[in-house]
Amino acid sequence: MRTSRSQARQQVVRRRNKRLGIAAVAVVAFLGVVLTAQFTGNPGPSATPASSAGPAGMTRPGQNAAMTIGDPAAPVVMVQWTDMRCPFCAVFNRETLPVLRREYVDTGKIRIEIRDVAFFGAESEDGAVAARAAAMQGRFFEFLTALYAGAPDSGHPDLPREKLIAFAHEAGVPDIPKFTADLDRPGLRVAARASNAEAARLGVGSVPFFLAGDKTLSGAQPITVFRSYLDDAIAAAG
Repeated sequence: MRTSRSQARQQVVRRRNKRLGIAAVAVVAFLGVVLTAQFTGNPGPSATPASSAGPAGMTRPGQNAAMTIGDPAAPVVMVQWTDMRCPFCAVFNRETLPVLRREYVDTGKIRIEIRDVAFFGAESEDGAVAARAAAMQGRFFEFLTALYAGAPDSGHPDLPREKLIAFAHEAGVPDIPKFTADLDRPGLRVAARASNAEAARLGVGSVPFFLAGDKTLSGAQPITVFRSYLDDAIAAAG
């Protein structure tokens, strides 16, 4: 009798472990699809939230005031890493950011700080330099809005020099000749590369990527996910 019971328990354990193994494989496969979507522009099932404690050693990077919106005294700062050629970043900027600005930034609950990365080649870096050139004239977020407004739903748009200048016009950058000259400003390219290197050091491997408090969030998630994420961060901040 004892032997039969022992064998029965072993069978239960084996079945449970088998189910867990299948679930683990499914999770790994799903994450692979999500990461592939982030890097290739294939939409995939990227709406599933990926919120967690920040990677070891991840702290909020230094602030660039021209690339920030919100009250400096806001209890929570959300850092966003973005690539100018990222289709999911464009989705976030067009669909989610306006809501977050209205509900969380304008009400003084959070401040948003932008960090540029260049994950998709030389033109990603050119776009980051252009955005920083617009920031020098106080039109950083307007430039992002213009740039992301026409981005495709998938794939990575070309960002030649003439297109960047057109975005500056749309963004209301007041001094276009200065903006154009600043595209060749060595210091802006050095700053963009430093931001990209910092993202790599912190373990940011896909965009858009967010850090609020000690929790991260990855992807162009639905607004309900962002509300929950930020509400938790605000509650934790006291």
